[in-house]
Parts: sequence; C-alpha cells; structure tokens
Amino acid sequence: MTVSLSTHVLDTATGKPAASVTVELLCGADLVASTATDADGRARLAESLDPGRYRLVFHPPSPFFTRVELEIVLEDGHYHVPLLISPFSCASYRGS
Repeated sequence: MTVSLSTHVLDTATGKPAASVTVELLCGADLVASTATDADGRARLAESLDPGRYRLVFHPPSPFFTRVELEIVLEDGHYHVPLLISPFSCASYRGS
C-alpha cells in the first residue's frame, strides 16, 4: 500500500491562500517531513508513506494560534488535508 499526503492552508479572514506556513508531518516522535506552503498556500508532504497514525502540525501566522495539530490515520491512497484559518478560529477536513 502507498500513501501520499498534501495540504492547502487558506486564510479565511483575508480570503487568500496562506503562503510560507511551516507544516510538519510526524510519526510518533519522528519527523517524517517538513515544508512550507507555496504562494498558493499548498504543500506536498509525502509521496510514499506507510499506512499508520500521523500528526500533521501547522505553524500559522496567527495572533492566537501558534500551532495547530491534527492526528490523522492514513490508509492506502492519497490524502489532502486543508486547513482554514482566521485570527481566532480554524477548521480542517479531508479534501480530494
């Protein structure tokens, strides 16, 4: 089985993509990938992961949130996990 993962960070306060947001992927205590979103707010974290439980950690430019962490279970296939963020709220979902 092969697993891939991407994300997209959108600033809902400005209605624009959030560029240069650091995003980390961890499995247990191990850092699997680290990158920053591009000008369109997008980032590909991994093309070939083992299925399992991971932590997706965002470091958004927010006056309130300094870290947003999601624990996710990845099985076979591609996963796209966007983060919608504003100064005092955030939401995520599984996209396609």
